[in-house]
Amino acid sequence: MGKTLGDFTLEIKAGEFTDSEIMVMLGENGDVPTLNVSYKPQTISPKFKGSVRALLHEKIRDAYTHPQFITDVMKPMQIESIIDQDVQNLSGGELQRVALTLCLGKPADVYLIDEPSAYLDSEQRLMAARVIKRYILHAKKTAFVVEHDFIMATYLADRVIVFDGIPSRSTAANTPQSLLAGMNRFLSLLEITFRRDPNNFRPRINKLNSIKDTEQKKSGNYFFLDD
Repeated sequence: MGKTLGDFTLEIKAGEFTDSEIMVMLGENGDVPTLNVSYKPQTISPKFKGSVRALLHEKIRDAYTHPQFITDVMKPMQIESIIDQDVQNLSGGELQRVALTLCLGKPADVYLIDEPSAYLDSEQRLMAARVIKRYILHAKKTAFVVEHDFIMATYLADRVIVFDGIPSRSTAANTPQSLLAGMNRFLSLLEITFRRDPNNFRPRINKLNSIKDTEQKKSGNYFFLDD
């Protein structure tokens, strides 16, 4: 399937997705284009006049008072600590936590989440990833996530959709692949290799043209799930 918008063309290759699955969409900036869909945008504008509580009551009235949603989303996202603050006075990180809560609180078949790690510190990013993964699993829904934080992307992804082509001009959305195959394909486009840190097991970029970088490129292993 193909779509054209002005000078931008998008080709979408056939694929399928299942319930309780998170698809992470990877591509260079300008590659990834932004059913019943709940959408969390990359940037958040605090236009709402009123408290966080009033916003949640207006947008997700049933969800934000439900005991399971409170346990799975509200508490780990620490919404209670800011619930009576004015939305327009929230920091970027606080707005992000509210936006993720609003997105997951809306009844939908598909959730599209753009940059869930934006404005969050490292601890909050890990918590947000856990919340998204647990919610999608338990609710038996599907999520498509655009994420440029590599560690968060690898944690979230059940499978990967790689976008390639000419950024902002001509892009192809490839068939969903396994995490390992998708990451290898994406990193090969960038000509970057990753290794697993032996101490904390986090992905680390190999120095360009280092022995490790050269060896992995020759073998076609740009990314490892395990050492």
